[in-house]
Amino acid sequence: MYRIQTYNNIAARGLERFPRDQYEVASDLNNPDALMLRSFDLHKAEIPDSVVAVGRAGSGVNNIPVDALSERGVAVFNAPGANANAVKELVIAGLLLGARNLLPAAGYVQSLDPDKEDFKSAVEQGKKQFSGFELPGRKLAVLGLGAIGVSVANAARSLGMEVVGFDPKVTVDNAWRLDADIERARSVEAALEGADAVTVHVPLTENTRNLVDAERLRLMSPGAMVLNLARDGIIDDEAVRTSLDAGHLHAYVTDFPVPGMLDHPRVITLPHLGASTGESEENCAVMIADQLRDYLENGNVVNSVNLPTLVLDRKGDTRIAIVNRNLPDRVGRISHTLGESNINILHLVNDSRGDLAYTLLDVDGHPDTSTLEALMGIDGVLRARVL
Repeated sequence: MYRIQTYNNIAARGLERFPRDQYEVASDLNNPDALMLRSFDLHKAEIPDSVVAVGRAGSGVNNIPVDALSERGVAVFNAPGANANAVKELVIAGLLLGARNLLPAAGYVQSLDPDKEDFKSAVEQGKKQFSGFELPGRKLAVLGLGAIGVSVANAARSLGMEVVGFDPKVTVDNAWRLDADIERARSVEAALEGADAVTVHVPLTENTRNLVDAERLRLMSPGAMVLNLARDGIIDDEAVRTSLDAGHLHAYVTDFPVPGMLDHPRVITLPHLGASTGESEENCAVMIADQLRDYLENGNVVNSVNLPTLVLDRKGDTRIAIVNRNLPDRVGRISHTLGESNINILHLVNDSRGDLAYTLLDVDGHPDTSTLEALMGIDGVLRARVL
């Protein structure tokens, strides 16, 4: 019986993916095999030694201590692309809100007294101050071409915008999904040069913190818009405010409330709505549940942020899954250890990602406790499981 401990409210459609005769799923469990969460800050939690996998029903993993878990050989999964449509729609909404000055215009109408005789004339007179612009022909810079960035880029192109994207690590699959006439920039600066709007879709790291700063904002066209519906910290908020006050930027649309900017007339602040749709929450929960099941039952790795992608069709009755530091001759030592236990290897795959390596082996026979202990005794092996 596998045990899954949940944090936050996980969509029922995702939890239903765990067969009740094989899984116990609850928010309070002793010695769980895996954790499943959304926005809960796992940095503040004590994670039991029994945990072999953590799955976040979302794309970002800033709320998970990935490095510390990697040191323990714990796989960390996310759900890239599951919320792509929800975020894409919010970005398009943000472009329209900013370009057409819709929120301040709505606020103006709400401030009028409908009982006054000049109500209609006040509506007509006031609309002039909210004149906006249309999106076709405007240049949109998309920083980050993962599943969300690609979806946003294609949607903006379908609206008639000129789109330029930048991502030094774009995958082949995502590159294929980009519309053919979307330009690829070689740098952030090249993407922002003359842009009428920028939207960011990258994780928050030391390299992406304040990715769009004062110097890069000056590269954009006068009257440009900045959208941050990805992660707090990617945009230099103070630089944006200065640019707004100077009249260079037209609007700032952010999903992360900024103290001191809440009452700024050119700032549209949302309460982190990026993936807040029922469909998105269900998609993320289903994807994570399926990935956790496949890892727990078969050792397969899909959409892990710290282990290499590795999927192997099963041969034989027994499979061994090993996470170890990426050191020379670990596979050789693993094979030698199994040979000493008279365990024959039917099929083996190995791959690495950064400082970690991962090996799946299908074997004849059933390794006993002493064999598992011998595998764990190999220098650099962080976790070994018999499936």
